[in-house]
Amino acid sequence: MLPSTPLARPQGEEVLTRVAYSPDGHLLAVGGFDKLIRIWEVESTTLVQTLKGHKDKIYGLSFSPDGRRLASASRDKTIQIWDLKAGKAEQTLGGHQDLVYAVAFSPDGAQLASGSWDKTVRLWDARSGKSLAVLKGHTE
Repeated sequence: MLPSTPLARPQGEEVLTRVAYSPDGHLLAVGGFDKLIRIWEVESTTLVQTLKGHKDKIYGLSFSPDGRRLASASRDKTIQIWDLKAGKAEQTLGGHQDLVYAVAFSPDGAQLASGSWDKTVRLWDARSGKSLAVLKGHTE
């Protein structure tokens, strides 16, 4: 069910670039130019968590299929994988040469894909953070 009141407006830089629902629909992750990720409980419109760690704007968000982790993509050229229960980044993945614009977990949660303005897609082991492959050929 949709909330009857709007979510509170963030303070500071207010450009929001990405939203993502948790798989069960109870949480909404919101990221933007202020480098923060806010986790909202949708039904009550309550801010339940603020994640800090990126050094630049956030452009991509994806919940893991089990809803326990969140991946974020940033202009700082990194991907962070957050443990939502602990409220902290469990991994920071680097390797892209330009801002990371998109991130997605595989359906089983074992892998993570990231897309960058460096015209590559990288595949990662979502548990170890090991780079599995770099897909090149996106030239335009």
